[in-house]
Amino acid sequence: MTREKTADIRARLLASLRECGGWLSGEELSGMLGMSRAAVAKHIAALRAAGHAIEAVTRRGYRLTAEAEPFACEMVREGLKTKVIGQGLWHWSAQSASTNRQAVKLALEDAPEGSVVLAAQQDAGRGRKGRRWASPLGGVYISLILRPRLAPQCAPLITLMTAVAVAETVRILSGCEAVVKWPNDVLVHNRKISGNLTELGLVADSMEWAVSGAGINVNTRLSDMPESVAARATSLFMETGRVVPRHQVARVFLERADAWYMSLRAGEPGPVIERWKALSNCIGRSICLDVSGTRIEGVARDIDQEGRLRLVDKDGREHCLYAGDEMEP
Repeated sequence: MTREKTADIRARLLASLRECGGWLSGEELSGMLGMSRAAVAKHIAALRAAGHAIEAVTRRGYRLTAEAEPFACEMVREGLKTKVIGQGLWHWSAQSASTNRQAVKLALEDAPEGSVVLAAQQDAGRGRKGRRWASPLGGVYISLILRPRLAPQCAPLITLMTAVAVAETVRILSGCEAVVKWPNDVLVHNRKISGNLTELGLVADSMEWAVSGAGINVNTRLSDMPESVAARATSLFMETGRVVPRHQVARVFLERADAWYMSLRAGEPGPVIERWKALSNCIGRSICLDVSGTRIEGVARDIDQEGRLRLVDKDGREHCLYAGDEMEP
């Protein structure tokens, strides 16, 4: 089925629910649309993921209780208050293979600093170490093209900056106590609501560009997530019980990222580091990390000026780490 035909079916399904104003059974909808009830349920799930609030009750069917606001580039840009981020090029797509992949291509083509790549869905999103990042409808997938005057070893500062911007966005729009987890995750109630990935372009020993991409679970339902991640994931909708406009999430994120990026751009990493530590769930506690296959256990003491985690093991040796996956002690 082509993307255009799928969009048409979902538009008709939404219009049917809107015009009815009450309950429509799966059988009625399948008859209207000429498809199986299973296919109707699949399209209902996609509409929910896009932010539409649709109730489902056995023997009653489906009822539309609230429609999602449209999510488009122009809506994010309207009223945006930033100095650098969002002041370059904008690339929007309803579905992207990977916003980071697209942003890297644009950075190599000399796209200006502050350019933004934004998508409503990804089908080949990536996390650290090439891991697949689940990117269903209902989320915000966004990548920033930056050209900071930073040494390559300071790249972790960009990862910290992005995590801080996401955590603040979640707190502002939901009131949830979002925390940052080393090195690039944001959690709510110990469940992952966002991750980010930083990629670099280097010339000799200097950073020519950096791409920072974030995936934020906004109106994603548990049923939209792969089983492999559902048990440890959450979204703004799951935490608040309400649909959150995705364009609002993207705009607040860009504004918070811009505020912290100005500090890095000025050669002052301290404010970003201190904010990350204030939002962190690991500084001062014992943690166990898998660093390239090596298990390192100790107390997370601090973040240094390059954005590395300072971990002191039981023998008093200090390890300065760029990354690492937390393990069970």
